[in-house]
Amino acid sequence: MNLKEKLKKQQYNEIWQQYCGFLDLSMDGYMKIQRRLMEEQIQLWSNCGLGQSILKGKHPRNLDEFRKMVPLTEYEDYADILLTKQPDMLPGNPVIWIQTTWEVGKHPIKVAPYTRSMLDTYRNNVTVCLILSTSRKKGSFDVASTDKFLYALAPLPYATGLFPLALGEEIDIEFLPAVKDAVNMSFSERNKLGFKMAMKKDLGFFFGLGSVAYAVSLSLSSMTGGGGIQLSSLLKCRPHMIFRMIQAKYRCKKENRQLLPKDLFHLKGFMVAGTDNQCYKDDLEELWGIRPMELFAGTEPSIMGTETWTRKGMYFFPDTAFYEFITEKDMMRNYEDPSYIPPTYLMDEVRPGEKYELVFTILKGGAFARYRCGDMYRCVGLENREDETKIPRFEYVDRVPWIIDIAGFTRISENGIRSVIALSKLPIINWVATKEYNEQNRPYLHMYVELERDALLNTAMSTNILKDLLSTYFKYIDQDYRDLKKILGMDPLQVTIFTCGTFEAYEKKTGKKIHQMSPSHYELKELLDIQESLNRVR
Repeated sequence: MNLKEKLKKQQYNEIWQQYCGFLDLSMDGYMKIQRRLMEEQIQLWSNCGLGQSILKGKHPRNLDEFRKMVPLTEYEDYADILLTKQPDMLPGNPVIWIQTTWEVGKHPIKVAPYTRSMLDTYRNNVTVCLILSTSRKKGSFDVASTDKFLYALAPLPYATGLFPLALGEEIDIEFLPAVKDAVNMSFSERNKLGFKMAMKKDLGFFFGLGSVAYAVSLSLSSMTGGGGIQLSSLLKCRPHMIFRMIQAKYRCKKENRQLLPKDLFHLKGFMVAGTDNQCYKDDLEELWGIRPMELFAGTEPSIMGTETWTRKGMYFFPDTAFYEFITEKDMMRNYEDPSYIPPTYLMDEVRPGEKYELVFTILKGGAFARYRCGDMYRCVGLENREDETKIPRFEYVDRVPWIIDIAGFTRISENGIRSVIALSKLPIINWVATKEYNEQNRPYLHMYVELERDALLNTAMSTNILKDLLSTYFKYIDQDYRDLKKILGMDPLQVTIFTCGTFEAYEKKTGKKIHQMSPSHYELKELLDIQESLNRVR
């Protein structure tokens, strides 16, 4: 019996227990599920061609042996088998392949296979998110088959394209515009049609990347202002929407402000995924009158965790993946010394306040084992009185330092930056790159560069020229970078030119080279202080 049938029979308690019951688990109960599912996965994974390509003849019999025998892995370890899509080599039969860009790889994309069991788990867990997004307290929710959903998701083969398909197996929620139409539209066309349809039919749910949701929200606001809604269009709306529009116009005139989406639509549920959501949550709440609920999802694992009605941290689903955690200290030690093997900790070993790099093994026939996905989380607590939970909850921090993610759209690696510099033939001899935030709390990539001395003397090389040239090549090698400007209207690059000799002076003073990607606050401050002192000498 799916959600639609249960709603029809008004089985509200059963619905909550079936989908959201994992929130009532004790730590022991949570780990029992983790270990049981992991025992099944160990057998499947260890005996398949993919598993053996990593295990090299070893056969772990239990979890402890599995963690000792299987090294920490990255996509490179799976690429040869997965990119050629060899189903006979996999632990489970793939029914669909999901893809995304591969920021540090030899190929432009990476793909991930999903088994039927993985999709069933995904369907169940997206339904959990749908229910919790409408919840205001434990046991309460507001979902109906007549609800309308604003479509702001990337289509298949991207992971978000699974969302409407999986949800459609549980309940007949209507997407605006319909998925089959939306996939063939530009971002702008989709927004306009979605808004028109929402004005006719109302709107109950909204889900997108935080940055995209913000862009869509601003787009909706602009459509309602400046005479964007014509009388002829209004006449096609439902009476309650016409009344709501008249009320909203009057209220905005009285308060001397622009019409906002919350004036027209009273969302039941609002969900965001991706990185940098913290930059957008307050603004999105102001625009819609409801605080977005954050999810964690990825290409390799599908959907892994969600916040609840309190919006105070995410809980990881116990049946999606088996979780391990590397402390920030050990992660950095491994980054500086690749021969160092960082220890991992299980869900019942994490500590509040600690930052961790997430490692996971996909359950139910998944391909990835002890996989470093490149995401960092902070454990914010082991129990929560408000949620009445006794399992750890987390907040998303960012990507690992050697990957710079801007607005959940583009992931910039050290190799990517080196490629851009090489292609541009710019006379850059030293650089560091870091993610910073502007006055509006929006993220951008800041490159601090040092140029060849002759180039400064013989060429009129300004920061603006440098920025324009680098941006051109970033757009050339990275489609996602191009989309930042096209879809979000963002200019994500800022360049600062350092005095010749700044990096050399830093090395002399500190006795070490600075991290080129995401140097620490103290490293960057030291570098900027040296730059300032060199300028004073000049």
